[in-house]
Amino acid sequence: MAEAVDDFKYVDFCKGINGLDKVVLREVRGSSAEVYLYGGQVTSWKNDHGEELLFMSNKAIFKPPKAIRGGIPICFPQFASHGPLEQHGFARNKFWSIDTNPPPFPTVSTNKAFVDLILKPSDEDAKVWPHSYEFRLRVTLGPGGDLMLTSRIRNTGMDGKPFSFTFAYHTYFSVSDISEVRVEGLETLDYLDNLKGRERFTEQGDSITFESEMDKIYLSTPTKIAILDHEKKRTFVLRKDGLPDAVVWNPWDKKAKSMVDFGDDEYKHMLCVEAACVEKAITLKPGEEWRGRQELSTVPSSYCSGQLDPRRVLEGGPEFDS
Repeated sequence: MAEAVDDFKYVDFCKGINGLDKVVLREVRGSSAEVYLYGGQVTSWKNDHGEELLFMSNKAIFKPPKAIRGGIPICFPQFASHGPLEQHGFARNKFWSIDTNPPPFPTVSTNKAFVDLILKPSDEDAKVWPHSYEFRLRVTLGPGGDLMLTSRIRNTGMDGKPFSFTFAYHTYFSVSDISEVRVEGLETLDYLDNLKGRERFTEQGDSITFESEMDKIYLSTPTKIAILDHEKKRTFVLRKDGLPDAVVWNPWDKKAKSMVDFGDDEYKHMLCVEAACVEKAITLKPGEEWRGRQELSTVPSSYCSGQLDPRRVLEGGPEFDS
């Protein structure tokens, strides 16, 4: 007999790999997501059929202080190695806490499968990044299986000093075959090529396809990006708010072999498309708050003469709630 909705457990606190605390979010139709308190990191997102939509390396190391390879690591207060801090900052290497009393969100939501996490500076952090802040993260699994991450970062300093940071949701999507994937919505845009010393170029192709290592920061990107997986006839739709840039990354074979926590051939089954704010850092004065949000969903790819019409994907679908 089906579980009564009244008794349904939308949020479950339990232990994950190596005894690390995690939160499991579930929806009545069968979708789920897992969030580790270590890193405030989403490590799993499954659809109604139980199919995993995020990539997690088989060699991922769930042992602090090592970052977890896969899912959705959070890059804060620095993206990549462009700055004085460790690669991608320290938020993904810290233990977050459950936020039992978050400030209200602007919109009232009927979603029941969500968790609020908070990260505050430790004495250790203050040595490398001497700023007072509160980083609140809400991870929500919608009734239709959509996954939403909302970050709110506030300058809580009493010294009157602003601080600046860069940010990314470093999302690893699971794909059937990287050579069969294309990304729509970034064509004709300018990008910084991390493989060429951050030199600036303009994207020439009708869409982005993959045949070698790629590490690009696309600038002034639209609020929606589509990732088309031909083999699975599935399209990921990434909607974002407050995050003007989009990073596209695949390490390809040579770099894959050099990473200890990444299988040699795993690059074929993953693609990072990251909602980010990298080119121009965000600056907050004391008391100011920044909000950045991404929403992930999937739609079946509809074929017409062997081609998906990407405009239907990019223009269709519900708009963001404000």
